[in-house]
Amino acid sequence: MKEVLIYTDGACSKNPGPGGWCAILIYKGIKKVLKGSEENTTNNRMELKAIIEGLKALKEPCKVTVYTDSAYVVNAINQNWIEKWQKNNWRTSVKEKVKNIDLWKELIDLLKIHNVKFEKVKGHSSDELNNLCDEIARSMIKEIE
Repeated sequence: MKEVLIYTDGACSKNPGPGGWCAILIYKGIKKVLKGSEENTTNNRMELKAIIEGLKALKEPCKVTVYTDSAYVVNAINQNWIEKWQKNNWRTSVKEKVKNIDLWKELIDLLKIHNVKFEKVKGHSSDELNNLCDEIARSMIKEIE
């Protein structure tokens, strides 16, 4: 199984507002940059979109490590929030409707294809590729503003 690293970040101007995302895929030292934007979105949607688009770009099942500064995503995966949400009919522990269900469902489908591990990185810190993703995601916002 091929091993791929994916660095991701999402950004939003205002929240909600124009947003951008970036995913950098690395396989055998070769980097591929994916990026995009939406006119009316949220930061969390862009974080999810970056991961989803990175995983969708893989042409076969892979072993993937996703590096993201999104505690929202990492906690939902690593602390099994997603499983609890599904069991509770997409409701949080305080009975509120889970936000971004469409994207969570899309991510869940991709997680069935790939063996994915999520690693939290500190945002706006010393992680060069996370900083590059942030820079690209923000540049995507400027393109649509």
